[in-house]
Amino acid sequence: MSSQDHKLIELEIIALSHSVTQSQNYAVVLGETEGNRRLPIVIGGYEAQAIAVVLERMTPNRPLTHDLFKNALSLFGIEVKEILINNLLDGIFFSQLICEKEGEIIKIDSRTSDALALAVRFSCPIYTYEFIMDSAGVVLEDTDEDSQKPITKKEKPQKLFSNYSTEELNKMLSKVLEEENYEKAAHIRDELNKRK
Repeated sequence: MSSQDHKLIELEIIALSHSVTQSQNYAVVLGETEGNRRLPIVIGGYEAQAIAVVLERMTPNRPLTHDLFKNALSLFGIEVKEILINNLLDGIFFSQLICEKEGEIIKIDSRTSDALALAVRFSCPIYTYEFIMDSAGVVLEDTDEDSQKPITKKEKPQKLFSNYSTEELNKMLSKVLEEENYEKAAHIRDELNKRK
């Protein structure tokens, strides 16, 4: 591979939605910070929830596994500096956590979904290589405002919530947060935010 293939591309999370191809899974869509290519990655529901909780600024009653891992790393003085999606084999993305402890750089192999859940917790940049964008990236052609929204939501649940009063929605929000159903909580919060 040429050095151009190993050029680093910075990415950001631009959408999180149900996977069109696999109903039990979600797709996290990463976009180039300087460009119009998108990198869709299929992830599991648990990891999607772990990412959504941070993006929606929710506070779980108990720490999720990724919160626990972040707290443990921080306690031992290890900071995740960046995420590198470093390989793609047979449709599976491979990643590394690039960490720093007392000036020393440590690389830890990770599933990409876990790496992204930690990236949002450490507020660190996400990178990949040009060769990965070449093989798995897609070019976004329509640039209307809707495609630039940070998180993609399904419209169906919001229509249901529009039938409830604000007081009912607030009670429902408390209940689903107690049940740790963060996806439903996100939809309720969207409906409440629309009313402000």
